[in-house]
Amino acid sequence: MSKLTTNTAATEENQFSEVRAKATLAKKSAGAMNRLTTAQKNKALLAMAEALVSHTEELIAANSDDLQRGRELGTSESLLDRLKLTEERIGAIAEGLRQIAELPDPVGDMLEQIERPNGLRIEKIRVPLGVIGIIYEARPNVTVDAAGLCLKTGNPVVLRGGSAALASNRKIIEVLQQALDTTAVPREALQLIEDSDRASVNEMLTLNGLLDVIIPRGGRSLIQNVVQNATVPVIETGAGVCHTYLDATADTQMAEAITLNAKVQRPSVCNSMETLLVHADFAQAHLTSLAERFRDAGVELRGCARTRALVPWAVTATEEDYGTEYNDYIMNVKVVDHLDEALEHIARYGTLHSECIVTEDKAHAERFLQEVDAAAVYHNASTRFTDGFEFGFGAEIGISTQKLHARGPMGLPALTSTKYRVYGTGQIRE
Repeated sequence: MSKLTTNTAATEENQFSEVRAKATLAKKSAGAMNRLTTAQKNKALLAMAEALVSHTEELIAANSDDLQRGRELGTSESLLDRLKLTEERIGAIAEGLRQIAELPDPVGDMLEQIERPNGLRIEKIRVPLGVIGIIYEARPNVTVDAAGLCLKTGNPVVLRGGSAALASNRKIIEVLQQALDTTAVPREALQLIEDSDRASVNEMLTLNGLLDVIIPRGGRSLIQNVVQNATVPVIETGAGVCHTYLDATADTQMAEAITLNAKVQRPSVCNSMETLLVHADFAQAHLTSLAERFRDAGVELRGCARTRALVPWAVTATEEDYGTEYNDYIMNVKVVDHLDEALEHIARYGTLHSECIVTEDKAHAERFLQEVDAAAVYHNASTRFTDGFEFGFGAEIGISTQKLHARGPMGLPALTSTKYRVYGTGQIRE
């Protein structure tokens, strides 16, 4: 076989790959999506929510297959928790769709009007981004959140979840597509890549002309792979090496409540705290008792030498530990002498996600909020609030840690672009 014939055969095979075939279907649905009214999109979201609830038992059964496979592979309990679906969680996911339906539709919003001296009337409006590819790991709730947000904003979506949640995601998409068949939203606008081979991810990254943007949502290695290898534009959602700094004047009860919530309430998510920075004065007075609270909660502490002097049972923290997103019941502790040292540590090890200061010193709080480079900065509140639902956006597509287009929890407006509509009466440029 000649080289030309071989290349032609490979091209033909690639054209019929699952990734390309489903991206093509999504692309063909874009025109129909652009014609939908807000009422039609909302009706589809409500139908999807109702379908999830009515198929709860089937969804849990499919999810149990994923959980069993995860246990056999030795998946940690914290990651299994991210994967698990329960009746309560499915109800909450469905409620997220209902909330998205209630939110204002940003598509068509008039952002600016310009009247030019030559009589041209220019309008700047919001429009869908286009076909969105979303690559994520073992969280089946993301499948529904992403579908709801993308369809509400008129964007066809191609989803590629992690292999750990394949059975759950397959059943979720089946249920949602059946619901869409009863509405004006075409089922082709919602696609799931079922090929679990990493090659399917790499193929998505270069589908220029079919995908308009890629959004990775997961751990650092996934995000780095997408950012480094994609030719399709990327909106980067970040890993969460989040910090809480307890200043010298921090209220003791508040500090305890915030730090325990930030670490223990759900350690497997990106906005949970990974490193606790403690002013030396606060540490001398309160770190020993605070550490006991974490030990009671099952958290392994890894600390600097000054931490271990006060908490002898803590493991010695390494340089690598300070840059690690554990997503588990593990936390670093470092004692610092002043705010500047805390700021320097965050600048070195932070991932531009969420950072917190607990202090009664207003000047220190303002410095922290002003100087820390992160998508969300907190004074006297847990980093666990960095979430589209908690910010009032309904569900979220992810937490963007980049600085172009969108940053922080990505709700509906973040999934739109803009278009200029120009009205004339025969004007020509001289």
